[in-house]
Amino acid sequence: MIKISIITVFPELYDNFIKTSLIGRAVDDGLVQFNFVKLSDMCQPKERIDEPTVGPGAGMIIKPEVIEKAINLCQEKSGVGFKIFFSPQGEKLNQRVLRKLFNQLVFDKPINSNTDAKDTDPSNFKHIILICSRYEGIDERVEKYYSDLSLSIGDYVLMGGDLPAQVFLECFLRLLPNVVGRSESVENESFQSSFLDHPEYGLPVEWKDQYVPEILRSGNHAEIEKWRKNQACQKTILNRFDWFASNQPTAAEIALALKNIPNHYVVLMHSQVNTKDGNLSGHTSVASIDIHDIARSSATYGIKKYFLVTGLEDQFKIMQQFLEFWHSDVGLNYNASRYKAVERVKPVRSFDEVVKDIEELENAKPLIVTTSAKDHGNGTKIDYNSQGLVWKHNRPVLIVLGTGQGLCEEIMKKSDFILAPVTGMTGYNHLSVRSAAAIILDRWLGLHPITE
Repeated sequence: MIKISIITVFPELYDNFIKTSLIGRAVDDGLVQFNFVKLSDMCQPKERIDEPTVGPGAGMIIKPEVIEKAINLCQEKSGVGFKIFFSPQGEKLNQRVLRKLFNQLVFDKPINSNTDAKDTDPSNFKHIILICSRYEGIDERVEKYYSDLSLSIGDYVLMGGDLPAQVFLECFLRLLPNVVGRSESVENESFQSSFLDHPEYGLPVEWKDQYVPEILRSGNHAEIEKWRKNQACQKTILNRFDWFASNQPTAAEIALALKNIPNHYVVLMHSQVNTKDGNLSGHTSVASIDIHDIARSSATYGIKKYFLVTGLEDQFKIMQQFLEFWHSDVGLNYNASRYKAVERVKPVRSFDEVVKDIEELENAKPLIVTTSAKDHGNGTKIDYNSQGLVWKHNRPVLIVLGTGQGLCEEIMKKSDFILAPVTGMTGYNHLSVRSAAAIILDRWLGLHPITE
């Protein structure tokens, strides 16, 4: 049995919560035991549990001695407890945090389909104390002194910690063996892998001119499983690419994801750019280091082709001469990895030629994504969590990089989307284009694993 103490101003908020559905059944089956401590019971009659916050500003905070008495009472009754506070400054609650905490408090090893309540040592089942604040919160010193973990359930403001506590309990207790009837119901669902859950359907077959997919009615279990995996991948890539990118996907999951992400292209503009001399549609010189480094970034992040645009004939010939070496067997023998990166580079004379090349390759016009620190009327402004907004169109994506003083207005007006500029926390804003390209591609297409 796992013991859970809840310290709250309003224990009556939990009356139905702990008697209903799976949590109610877990209580009846002796898997979990609740104990409530009402904060007003820690005070003398007519004594307040809170006091004004010190310093300017309105608001009341719960007294430290009141929380101290409540925690002591919980531990006298059920033993030393793992104390969880709920706060906007806490760690964001997600399935990864829940799984780690559950393994820490209940098991000496991760749970899996072979784990059953009878396989566990009850001595491992610790006492958990949930401290639910109200008003302006709890005296800062209390959390510093007692907290084993501080959790936040999201970036919004609630009236107290009781709803976060109930959200935590819903998530946490369903991991306990025998709370949810079938272990696969816990294992094969959203946030248990790099993909979210696949779509579910029931009868009738037709509802409001929408039909249950035929594959699900085929009886072919292998094909159904394949379809579900692909649907889960599509939904995750379009709706929560951040989860996929942070969850250490396997090679097989990455391969499936790449099938559901449209092809990406990069173009570096050396023409139709603003220049230092005030030319609003000028030219800049080609730099071999930009060709090399952006090609390597393009290879790293799966860019299908990297275009270089210049309208100056002498600069075009310089690019051709440079690429002749790296596109040859001599370049391959000299440095195979560099050859592999540079083989995707193509020099062209205009932006329109880039678009035409992509259309011929993809049979679809590319979505044009630019970056600018200036305000432009054209294009939807997006950030680095907007992949789904772009990818849902199922069209190739062209990321446009400028040199000099940035892309000219003529190019910016062609934008379908404008990415937020790359900035730091200083006033210095002079990144090289190759550095900016690497950052942009990493933020947009990179994997960012979170360690356990």
